[in-house]
Amino acid sequence: MSIQSALENLSVRRDLDAQVAQDSFERLFTGQLSPAQSGALLLGLRSKGETAQEIRAAVQAALKQARVVHCNEQKTIDTCGTGGDGKKSFNCSTAVALFLADMGYNVVKHGNRAVSGNCGSADVIESLGLPFSEKPDEVVTHLQASRFAFLFAPHFHPAFASIAGIRKELGIPTLFNLLGPLLNPARPSHQLLGVGKASLVPLIADVLAMSGIKRAAVVHSHSGFDELTPCGPADVALIEEQQSRLTLLDPRDFGLPVSAESELIFPDRDEALRVMRAVLAGRGPEAVQNMVALNLGLALHLLENDLTIRDGVNLAMNAVRRGTAGGRSDA
Repeated sequence: MSIQSALENLSVRRDLDAQVAQDSFERLFTGQLSPAQSGALLLGLRSKGETAQEIRAAVQAALKQARVVHCNEQKTIDTCGTGGDGKKSFNCSTAVALFLADMGYNVVKHGNRAVSGNCGSADVIESLGLPFSEKPDEVVTHLQASRFAFLFAPHFHPAFASIAGIRKELGIPTLFNLLGPLLNPARPSHQLLGVGKASLVPLIADVLAMSGIKRAAVVHSHSGFDELTPCGPADVALIEEQQSRLTLLDPRDFGLPVSAESELIFPDRDEALRVMRAVLAGRGPEAVQNMVALNLGLALHLLENDLTIRDGVNLAMNAVRRGTAGGRSDA
């Protein structure tokens, strides 16, 4: 199947079938497309609107070129989001990952430097003095040592380096802005994934359902955050057994007070890291603690089949007030 055929379909806003999409992305990730063809493919998809099947094909093609990790653990979780909400908010997903590991769950955190904020997961992990997993066997070693492994995305996706220039020259969001959380090379069994737009909730949920993941959730707050927040309700898609269902979560249903968006925003990197250390030590602003508890509670619900979201949030509140062992010792 030629790339010209795929581009012709996209030029008339026709969705690509699975085989055409797979072939196109495999050529993209193996350097078989010219810069003009690569740019046309990404722009054509963006203009038409990507389908779950097309995104799934991109994920499969990218993982073929990735340094895949084979974990012995049957239950692992990632809390990576797409970013792109532009909020410069507290890095909740990394805090949740560290709390989960402290509570005894195996966390394979996939992440990068900051995108929409000033403090990405890699920045947090680095500031806390925690190791980056640079090789697949190091992921297993770090999991065995602390139940937490941080997979710095550039170390595991070398094929992306050849596409970085094209993305930079285009200068606009493309399919690649959605792929990060879907490309964890450790292939977690569970996932909590935040998205920056409400329209992406059902789309990304469908992609996760196709992947065969055991249990997952895709979230987007009505206040625009790519996470659950105490600012108000959020759209949530729950995925299990290759099916997804949409629901609404409101922090008031869990007895949490409504917070202002400004209480979760930290545009200064040093301040964001200071608040992270405080939260991990069982302190920090109440609004931030409640934000972490909401997302941690949903993650616990995903990991424990018999645990309701309400019970998960209650457990999470106790954990957040207590802090992590590492956070308390550093305080």
